[in-house]
Amino acid sequence: MYILGVNAFHGDSSAALVKDGNLVCAIEEERLRRVKHWAGFPSQSIKFCLDTAKISIYDIDYIVLSRDTKVNLYHKIIYTLRNRLSYKTIKDRLINANQVKSTKKHIADVFQIKESSISAKLYNVEHHRSHLSSSFFVSEFKKSAILSIDGFGDFTSTMTGIGHNNNMKILESIRYPYSIGVFYTAVTQFLGFNNYGDEYKVMGLSSYGNPIYLNDFRKIIYTTNDGFFKLNRKYFKHFSNGIAMQWDNGLPIINSIFTSQWKKLFGDPRNSEEKISQRHIDLAASAQKLTEEIVFHILNHLYKKTNLKNLCIAGGVAQNSVLNGKILSNTPFENLYVSPCAHDGGTSIGAAFYLYHQILNNKRSFNMQHSFYGVSYDEPNIINILNDKKINYVTLNDDLLFDKVSKKIIDGGVVGWFQGKSEFGPRALGNRSILMDPRRNDAKEILNKKIKIREDFRPFAPSIIKEFISDYFVEDQLSPFMERVLNIKDEKKHIIPAVTHIDGTGRLQTVDRVQHSRFHALISKFHELTGIPILLNTSFNENEPIVNTPAEAIDCFLRTKMDMLVMENIIIERSDNE
Repeated sequence: MYILGVNAFHGDSSAALVKDGNLVCAIEEERLRRVKHWAGFPSQSIKFCLDTAKISIYDIDYIVLSRDTKVNLYHKIIYTLRNRLSYKTIKDRLINANQVKSTKKHIADVFQIKESSISAKLYNVEHHRSHLSSSFFVSEFKKSAILSIDGFGDFTSTMTGIGHNNNMKILESIRYPYSIGVFYTAVTQFLGFNNYGDEYKVMGLSSYGNPIYLNDFRKIIYTTNDGFFKLNRKYFKHFSNGIAMQWDNGLPIINSIFTSQWKKLFGDPRNSEEKISQRHIDLAASAQKLTEEIVFHILNHLYKKTNLKNLCIAGGVAQNSVLNGKILSNTPFENLYVSPCAHDGGTSIGAAFYLYHQILNNKRSFNMQHSFYGVSYDEPNIINILNDKKINYVTLNDDLLFDKVSKKIIDGGVVGWFQGKSEFGPRALGNRSILMDPRRNDAKEILNKKIKIREDFRPFAPSIIKEFISDYFVEDQLSPFMERVLNIKDEKKHIIPAVTHIDGTGRLQTVDRVQHSRFHALISKFHELTGIPILLNTSFNENEPIVNTPAEAIDCFLRTKMDMLVMENIIIERSDNE
């Protein structure tokens, strides 16, 4: 049985293919179109999934979309009438809804066939049910509390539930217009970070400040006795105008959400070109702190309702790794699973597994232990590209390669590391990574000068062999998907300054010998030579989506000052005079 999961006409559009309850492949459209957070129809992702499985659209039994426009229809109508939304807002929503309803037609257009010839049965799964499913149904837990929390999807921002074997029971939901995700986006915009998905910048900036504006923010968003929260409508435009979104060539753009009332509390918003001040930093710290408090409030309420020790979370807010790293110490939950695709892209996977388990009532057999479900290239293919470009290279066996690469890193080199299948989700986890020595005090300056022209306040991540977590981190927690920030031990901070954030934390990836075999082998060689079982790991890109193909990796290498590019067992080095 083949199920094609699709996230379309929503940020981070994607496609995933599930065969008999196991994930075969998954990819985000942005990796193929090279436009961040692509929000149109994922036609290339769908083609990739079918090509990878060597099947055609006629072999697909079910197509499932992670949107359901019929959900909360009554509440949508009442809200529209009460708030007298503009004609343009209503028109845009109707157009988007009609796009969602035309999924089969869009697929037929992709393959230039008649819609009637597609025999696959079409299902729609609500956005947040898809999120819940993308975490629980791929986790190792037989029973777990579940939380989905983001901006909005299908008129809902927050949903809680219980997962038990192959079934999920929904407990409570928070509907539009109340949303923690919208609050955090408003803060992001106020601080001058206006691109879709820039919330992670506020999270990184928050570590430098003090939450002195906490009480002011509590006038904007506050907890309620029912275990949830409310927004103060006078601070948000969407209560009366809706959220205006544009989809320019697939690039999602959200118009300003905050009202002029924010200025009365915090002064003028930051212009994107304006230097970041201490006020901006403290605003970020305050917003982060309050977001954490509210999510812990929700989770403690959820624990009281479920009395379960396991927790699965998903949704855009679950991408907040600083928050995730504090959950187990601020709630009674003992075990936490955050999938590598907690963002909207992961709803294509979630929708497919929701259909397979919840609707079709099939038993669970799959546990998502890695994120490598994308494109891979063999060495002959890579060599042909290098020969066409007349680029010199050497091919080494594993032992020589790991030794040479480690020594290049020890000598201060910046290495592009391109291996196996690309990762699904926003994190580079050792297959499409840029690597460096974590012991260097000047690593951030070198990376920003040679490759990543980005804000100085953003940290770089430590990828650590999992057996050494307790040697370097206060909290002994696995983090295979770089999904949580933990405290680095005081005596280790000076040893790995390049991956130690200003507040003494690190957003770690724990590296497993089985799931990350080649990356593990490289770090092991670095450990053998230096005594440090860690490498600095950042995504292989330069202000673009993470590289997907050898050609894109070579392109990035050539236009930056990267010192070495490793693709499978092939090494390209920049000469000293370049």
